Parts: sequence; C-alpha cells; structure tokens
Amino acid sequence: MATPPPPFRADIVGSFLRPQAVHDARTALAEGRLDAAGLTQIEDDAILDVIRKQEEVGLQAVTDGEFRRGWWHFDFFGMLDGVDIVEGQSGMAFQGAAPAPLAVEIRDRVRFPADHPMLRHFAFVRDHTSVTPKMCIPSPTVMHFRLAPHAVDRDIYPDRDSLFADLAATWRDAIRAFYDAGCRYLQFDDTAWAYLCSDVERQRADERGIQTDGLADAYAELLNEALRDRPDDMTITTHVCRGNFRSTWIASGGYEPVARQLLQVCDYDGYFLEYDTDRAGGFEPLRFLPEGDKRVVLGLITSKSGTLEDPAQIEQRIREATEFAPLEQLALSPQCGFASTEEGNVLTEDQQWAKLREIVQIAEKTWGSIG
Repeated sequence: MATPPPPFRADIVGSFLRPQAVHDARTALAEGRLDAAGLTQIEDDAILDVIRKQEEVGLQAVTDGEFRRGWWHFDFFGMLDGVDIVEGQSGMAFQGAAPAPLAVEIRDRVRFPADHPMLRHFAFVRDHTSVTPKMCIPSPTVMHFRLAPHAVDRDIYPDRDSLFADLAATWRDAIRAFYDAGCRYLQFDDTAWAYLCSDVERQRADERGIQTDGLADAYAELLNEALRDRPDDMTITTHVCRGNFRSTWIASGGYEPVARQLLQVCDYDGYFLEYDTDRAGGFEPLRFLPEGDKRVVLGLITSKSGTLEDPAQIEQRIREATEFAPLEQLALSPQCGFASTEEGNVLTEDQQWAKLREIVQIAEKTWGSIG
C-alpha cells in the first residue's frame, strides 16, 4: 500500500540531540586536530545511526537530525549569496540561558546558489533511508524579522521591506533545487509568526524599526510568492517556533493574532504548532483551518524536558482540539526539535527516543495508523 503524503499522524519537527562524537569532532576541528573531511565522516556515521533510530521507532519521515549544523537557521542563511553571519545583537532575548550573539547582514543581492551545501545534506538522507526523507530550512520571514536596523546595505536594498521580492525568489529557487534533488517533504521553520503573537516581541521589533502592523498580511503574501511554483507532488509545511535553546524560550501568546493569515491565507500543506504549555494559548485559532487536506500537527509533547507525558492527557488534549478542527486534519509531534542549536535541550537521548515512541503509540491509538 502506498504511503500517504505527509505530514504524518506521528511526525517530527527535525532536529535531534547531537551524539558526543559529533560534539568532540567539532571541537577537534576548531582546535586544528581534525580536518573537514574527518568531521564529515563522523557526521555521516552519526546521521546513519539517527536515521536508523527514527525508522526503528516507526516514523515515516526522517531527517539528518541537523547534525551538520550549529544553528537551525544561521547555517542556511550564511550559505546564501549576499548574506553574512556576524557577531552582533539581533534583538532576540531568551528567558534564561542565551546563545552566543549572532546576526544576519545583507551585503549583496540575496540569491540561492546552485551549490548550496544543504542540497548535499539532503541527498545523504535520501540515499540512506527507506522512508520519506524530510528537509527543514528556515523561512524567509525569519530573515526579515531578525534584521537589525543597519543590517542591510542601502545601496542594494533601500530598506528591509524592499528585500521581499528577492526573498521570495530565493526561496522559490530553493524549493526547486530541493525538489530536483528528490525532496518531496520540505519544512519552513519559522519564529516570526510566534513573535507576532507576543506583545513583548512586537514591541522589540518596533524598536528595531520593523513595523509590525500589517506584517502578518505581508508575510503571508511573501510566503505565497515563495510557494507559488511548488510542484504538485511536493509537500511543504511550516513549524511555528517560540524559541528553543537549551530548553529555554522567547515568545508567549496564543495564535489568534495571526491565525487567519497563517492557516487560511498561506498556501502551506501543514502546520506544526507548539501546544505543550499554556504560553501557546488555546485551540480556538484552529477554527481558521480550511476544510480539506491541510493538517495541523499538534506539538503536545514537549522537547524541552525528558519527563514523559501521560498518554491519557495527550489524548484528551487532542479531543479538545477537535472542537475547532476535524480529527482527520490533525496529527501529533514534539512541540519543537530536540536541538535547534548544537548544544541541544536538557534531556537525554534515551528520553528523546522514549518521547517519539510515545508519539507513535498515541497516533496509532488515535487515528489507527501513523500515516
């Protein structure tokens, strides 16, 4: 029987805790005790292992765990033409431990290069899994929202909003390139929507000179321009993240301020929405989900703690969500990745896999399958 299209009833956001061998190899590279080829071999071995473990717990889509990245977004951005990643403040503030300050700078026209290294990263997963290889990249909205006041060369772009056309074109090219590499399941990871749900983050954005009034409509238009030429047999989803570094977070606030634009207007096939704490608000915004094939993947299992959730409580939460969206348009996943940066969240690898086994078991009980 053919596998149904993603997102699957039991699914993942994308990143996994890096094994110690990868941490050690990155340190050795930085200290000059290992070359780039040596690091790649160690990453290859670790990725083969994480693919196998994902398949063993019963997942129908697998990733490389983002083991070749330091960050969920900066690595991808820095590999684009015209973009530099530099030391500097971007206006993002975590509620606790904070990563080293980095920022995006635009110094030339933004373009997706034909030899973007993450095409090779995807191909490695494609060639070593028997299920669906999934690729995760940051959304173009993330780049725009994070730009500091003087991050854009005004000789190239008069202001930050003048980036929109090139951002859409860059991500259209990325979609085509990943498709040509065999990718049929692509995810845009996105913090911007969650920040637009937060009064605190909207104020911080205003202080950076980003006009947040009407920005949800502008972002929906930008994303649809990026998605407009997507092939019919390619699934593209988004994950809306509220910040994820060493189990800390940034944004609070329910989805109501952006639900219409995100769920109704954006041409995504699915939405991974964080619902592991009351910081995400209630399920009422799901009423904007159109009838049809779109799915909302409920992030009810937290990746920020190793404590296993009570399956009965998760099943009850799914029933509560069906008051606003049909059960057949829902699915289940962790609320976020387990390691949005190479440091990883505060839990063990065993706890990580136990959570995924629980997701598969709950999905099978709730929907009769994980597809």
